[in-house]
Amino acid sequence: MQRRGGEQDRRRGAWGAPLAATVTAAAVAAALPAPAAQAAPGPSVGAKGAYLMDARSGRSLWAKAATVQRPMASTTKIMTAVVVLDTPGTDLDRQIQIKQSYRDYVQRTEASTADLRTGDKLTTRQLLYALMLPSGCDAAYALADAYGTGPDEAARTKSFVARMNAKARQLKLGGTHYDSFDGISSAGRNLSTPKDLAALSAHALRNSTFRTVTAALNTQQKAKNVNRLYTWYNTNKLLGSYDGVTGVKTGTTSAAGPCLVFAARHGGRSVVGVLLNDAANRYPDAAKMLDYAFKKHTPLKLRRLPSAAHED
Repeated sequence: MQRRGGEQDRRRGAWGAPLAATVTAAAVAAALPAPAAQAAPGPSVGAKGAYLMDARSGRSLWAKAATVQRPMASTTKIMTAVVVLDTPGTDLDRQIQIKQSYRDYVQRTEASTADLRTGDKLTTRQLLYALMLPSGCDAAYALADAYGTGPDEAARTKSFVARMNAKARQLKLGGTHYDSFDGISSAGRNLSTPKDLAALSAHALRNSTFRTVTAALNTQQKAKNVNRLYTWYNTNKLLGSYDGVTGVKTGTTSAAGPCLVFAARHGGRSVVGVLLNDAANRYPDAAKMLDYAFKKHTPLKLRRLPSAAHED
C-alpha cells in the first residue's frame, strides 16, 4: 500500500494536482509575457507646464504640458546671456557705461532692477551677474544696447532681440519666440515651452561663465570708474536650499505667473527642470521633481533673501 501511494505521489504535483496538469500549467505560464513593470508615478506639481530632463543625454525624465507655449517672464534672460556669451570674440572685461535711459526703463515698466547708476562703467561679466542674480532688467537693457547693432538704442535692442530669435532657431527651439530682451512683453509674443527652456539651459550650462554666474548665491562688484560697490543676491531660493542645485533663473509677471528654471547634480547625474506658471509652489515643486530624478527625499527649508534684496 505504501508503495502504491508513493507511485501515486510521483504522478502528482507538489500541491496534490495531477503531474500532467502541473506541467501544462507551468508551460503555459512560461509562454505568457511577463507583466510590464509599473513606471514610478511622476511628481505632483501645480505648474501649468513643467519638464524634467537629463542634462547630459537630453532624455526626457518627466513632462507636463511640456510643448505648450506660455509666457516665460525673466527666464527670458537665459537667452539674453546666451547671445552675449555665444558672440564670437566676446570680451568679458569690456566696459559698458550705464545710461539714464536704462534706469528710466525699469522705472517706467516697474521692472526688476540691479539698481545700476547712471554713468557707472561695469564689465560684461559684471552685467551678467546683474542680469542673472537680481534679475536686472536695466542690465538686460545695457547688454542688448551694447551687443546689438544699429544707429540708436531702439535699433540696437531690436537687433539684439532678432539675434535671440535666430539663436532659438539655431538650437531648434521651435516653440520659442522673443519680443523682448528681458521678458517684459508689450505685444504678448514672448513665449516658450518647458521643453525648449530645458534644452536652452542645458546649452547655456556648457559655458563655464554662465555656470559660475548662475551658481553664485550673491556677489559684490565694484564699478570700474567710480568708488561704488554693488551687492546682488540670487533670487533663486532653491539655490542653497537643496543640495546639488547649481542654478538657473527665476521669473515672475502677471501674465506668466511664477516661473523657475533649475539645474542640479547628484550621484554623477545632472538634470535640468522647468516650471511655468506655478502659483506660490515653484520651489517645493522643483524639489519634488529633483527628488523624483534622484530617487530620494529631501526636506526643504528655503534660503531667505535679505530684506533689501529683490524678489523675482
